[in-house]
Amino acid sequence: MRLAWITDPHLNHCDLADWDRLVSLVRGGGYSAVLISGDISEGDDVVFQLRRMADVFDLPIHFVLGNHDFYQSSIATARAAVIEASRSHPRLDYLTDSAPLTIADSVALIGEDGWGDATVGDFENSPLRLQDFLLIDDFQAAPTADWKSILIRLGLESSERLKEKLEAALANHDRVLVATHVPPFRQACWYQGRTTDDFWAPFFVCGQVGEVLKRAAEQHPQKRIEVLCGHTHSPGVAWITANLTVTTAGAQYGCPGIAATIVIGPTEIELLGFNRRP
Repeated sequence: MRLAWITDPHLNHCDLADWDRLVSLVRGGGYSAVLISGDISEGDDVVFQLRRMADVFDLPIHFVLGNHDFYQSSIATARAAVIEASRSHPRLDYLTDSAPLTIADSVALIGEDGWGDATVGDFENSPLRLQDFLLIDDFQAAPTADWKSILIRLGLESSERLKEKLEAALANHDRVLVATHVPPFRQACWYQGRTTDDFWAPFFVCGQVGEVLKRAAEQHPQKRIEVLCGHTHSPGVAWITANLTVTTAGAQYGCPGIAATIVIGPTEIELLGFNRRP
């Protein structure tokens, strides 16, 4: 089983030459499927981009959404459109809307969008405010004072969906591959070789998803959980517990590529071609 892992392609910023290069990489790589860990495009374009990839790559596409995928829309509207598109297209698999998928002997694939949920770091004193607050309807329509509670709620909803899928996957599999957009731990939130500070963490770590993952790893010490995420556009690997690893992939705006080739072996999940350099 060979998966092409792509993260943060931001296809709305991609010109034709870079799109053709990505198509060539995917179609020429001998892959069984594609895995995308979010920020595919923006809300008014993401369904088109997903359908285009599914048709041109001619491979199953397993994916989660990132925060940019909700721009120019509300979260509920964008997610509903993606769910409808995924359920009606045989090669699209929106992992946030899907049950665990067995992709190899005793290996399950699950996924959840996640969100920077303001539970890690110092939201109140951070001078940072993301474009999310200007470009996603849920935040535009809400008072500034409500933004933190919205972030916490989004993180909680993600954690609850993931918890159910993770429990089901671990009940029947020895290894679970988890795709998410937002790093679930501070230790996995990389930027230029360093992990996040208290000002960036509220927007770049989904702490509630991290709690679910860590608890599951502790409850199943003989099983292995491998998490793949993006969002920071900078790579790194974090070993959270002996059986829980988070790999964060880098990306460049306007230049989508394959972050790694995921090879599912009899005992290991290998990431070939992954570059840890910032």
